[in-house]
Amino acid sequence: MGVDNGNKSLLENVVELTDEDLGEPLTYPVDAFVSREYAEKEKDLLWPKVWQMAGRLEDITEVGSFLTYNVADDSIIVIRTGEQELKAYHNVCPHRGRQLVNTPDDVNSVTGRKKNFVCGFHGWTFDLDGQNTYILDKQDWKGALEDKKRICLSEVKVDTWGGWIYINMDPDCEPLLDFLGEVDRILSPFQFEKMRYKWRQWAIYPCNWKTAIEAFMEPYHVSGTHSQLLKYGQFYAYSKPYGLHGVSGFDERDKSQKTKQSTSVTRAGLGDPRISTYELARENYETVNYAASTETLVNAAKRLKDELPEGTPVQDVMAHWMKSAKADDAARGVEWPEITPEQQSEAGLAWSLFPNQTILQGVTFALCYRVRPYGDDPNKCIFESYALERFPEGEEPKTEWVYAEPNAEKWGMVLAQDFDNMEWVQKGMKSRGFRGTLPNPHQEQKITNFHRHLGRYMGVGAPKKIDY
Repeated sequence: MGVDNGNKSLLENVVELTDEDLGEPLTYPVDAFVSREYAEKEKDLLWPKVWQMAGRLEDITEVGSFLTYNVADDSIIVIRTGEQELKAYHNVCPHRGRQLVNTPDDVNSVTGRKKNFVCGFHGWTFDLDGQNTYILDKQDWKGALEDKKRICLSEVKVDTWGGWIYINMDPDCEPLLDFLGEVDRILSPFQFEKMRYKWRQWAIYPCNWKTAIEAFMEPYHVSGTHSQLLKYGQFYAYSKPYGLHGVSGFDERDKSQKTKQSTSVTRAGLGDPRISTYELARENYETVNYAASTETLVNAAKRLKDELPEGTPVQDVMAHWMKSAKADDAARGVEWPEITPEQQSEAGLAWSLFPNQTILQGVTFALCYRVRPYGDDPNKCIFESYALERFPEGEEPKTEWVYAEPNAEKWGMVLAQDFDNMEWVQKGMKSRGFRGTLPNPHQEQKITNFHRHLGRYMGVGAPKKIDY
């Protein structure tokens, strides 16, 4: 039976599912998407307890440079305090609670550089290490402010991985690498830290943050949403958990057609692989806002028809393509990481890092998403996407976060098609006629795994098996 959509209560006391159970038909309630009470509880049970990506190291390159990261009611300042040192603090003055750096909900992030932080209300001042260095008329407190712990900034855990900056508000949290688990082993060979922003955009969108991030957790929607892609390739997919996180990749209904690279976005298409590989790479590149591939890969694929004879096996076409593109990049000063076919295969297409980060990776590029709540409204979110790429040294583009209306002109056809679903999924889940979610047991395990762990943090709403 499906979940009753009366939304009167969240599921409780559900038997905890194993990884193997995720391959069974499951369902989960919609309270996590539509309930204001649930969104309020996230502020205490989820966001302060998990590692979250707050930015990239290239956002704060000089000592004293900082960025802000807002999530729900919390605002965090991340500061570079040394060449190899970062610190993070709650963006609040301990005197009367004023934000030290004004960061409204409709601003993606605030960046800058300071020698110290001065509260705009009464002038209390703090150095880069969070210590209070000035209080006007401190003697009026009769010695009560001599305890430095009472007047310093509230520190937040901060760490880095792959060039990303992560924060955790829980002082007793597990180390970041423990939180990432197998993600570190499987994705570190891609050396994301050597990539730089190609572009970055964001929008305020009318759906819950989970509705938005789940739209990018599976390729199962390609046939229904991106039907123009079907003439270039098959989009049957697998999906599986890795602890808190999960991976999806392209699968083959006919296992004899599977190659070690066929799970990723860099793969052969339908028909003659010399032609279809180019068509699929070009389509991905041009319709996903010039991401999900690179110009080098597209140009190398374009030459396959001329460089290889008709009938060349797909494995040989792929090997030639990669070798040719690698040489082209080397000639312009872009070095490829050494990633074996086995590593490429295990890495798959795209990763969901709990709770709100997505990475679709290639050898020299990545298309990434992050989604956050927008204020107190469970029906709105801050949706962010950015492209990373390896560039010749000194040729990295200068980028800023740009607000972009969610349409094809600003985001490309494919992302605009995804936007066209998200708002109406949000509305549809409120329908009295919706009997409950029915995620695909093979192709949408990242989603059920996400809800399995979300239920552990929230104490309610875990998936359960469907009786059949």
